[in-house]
Amino acid sequence: MVAKSISRRTALGLAGGVAAAAVGRSRRVRADALDKISLLNGWFAEAEQGGFYQALATGIYRDYGLDADIQNGGPTRDNNKELLAGRVDTIVSDGFAAVDYVIKGLPFLCAAAMMQKDPRAILSHPGMGNDTLPALKGKPILIADFGRTTYWPWMVAKFGFSEDQLRRYTFDLAPFLADKTVSVQAFVSSETMDVQKAGVEPVIHLLADYGFANYQTTINTSAKLVQERPEVLRRFIDASIKGWYSYLYGDPSPANALIKKINPDTSDEKIDFAIATMKKFGLVDSGDAKTLGIGAMTDARWAGFYKDMSEAGALPKGLDVKKAYTLQFVDKKVGMPG
Repeated sequence: MVAKSISRRTALGLAGGVAAAAVGRSRRVRADALDKISLLNGWFAEAEQGGFYQALATGIYRDYGLDADIQNGGPTRDNNKELLAGRVDTIVSDGFAAVDYVIKGLPFLCAAAMMQKDPRAILSHPGMGNDTLPALKGKPILIADFGRTTYWPWMVAKFGFSEDQLRRYTFDLAPFLADKTVSVQAFVSSETMDVQKAGVEPVIHLLADYGFANYQTTINTSAKLVQERPEVLRRFIDASIKGWYSYLYGDPSPANALIKKINPDTSDEKIDFAIATMKKFGLVDSGDAKTLGIGAMTDARWAGFYKDMSEAGALPKGLDVKKAYTLQFVDKKVGMPG
């Protein structure tokens, strides 16, 4: 994911001939037999990537024959540059980045989407007549640079918003807290808590609930890995999916302990809030994930996202959006209960 507020966020070798069915039997083997694979997070360790840490902390990756290395992201690391340079095997990213690979003709793509809903939201003050997103037309909104080239054009096209509404967001909530007429961009699982702690119970406009179809917390990787080590990537995605189910609906304490060890700046309060928010808004397991499993993606969803964004001017027209992703590793109901 892209950089957010500083309060926000900051990973046996079954030999090649072993049948895929054997992988699912949770077998453990010597460390020297594990297949190595790395994931670069979008920010510092946090609950919003908790499923990956759960798979690491509980040994799910090892059960799938993997020596998984989950690395911290953050403001000093550019995920896409590190992926393109081959320094990591996979990154946590989003749908816009995957389409950008197509725009630039790069051999990289999206292989899974751990969040069905982008957690981006607009927060407004209560009692100001801003109870819906369309009601913000003509009113000041604080938006950072990334948003101005991605979801803002979509908001302009869909709701008739105008450029004179824009105010620059510098990841400081003070201007929003000081002026009840102003709304502000946020990640629903993080800044919302900061606003609440400041004494404001905000009206939350989750963009995904208004049709913003960007996939988030995606696993982006290289075409080379897909072609040359598809079984390793499949095991990594399957194990990550199981980690997400375990994190959200099992005991998340193994992942939380690891997250706090890696990122001492986080807290139980932040983690608990993020988990509750992911569940409340269905960030991970709503939409297609309800029937296809966590990580789900579909041709129809990608086509709709690209249509909306290209018509809004956020993405160029005339691209083959199917080059941005592959469905070969998802939609298999891995880990689904019952």
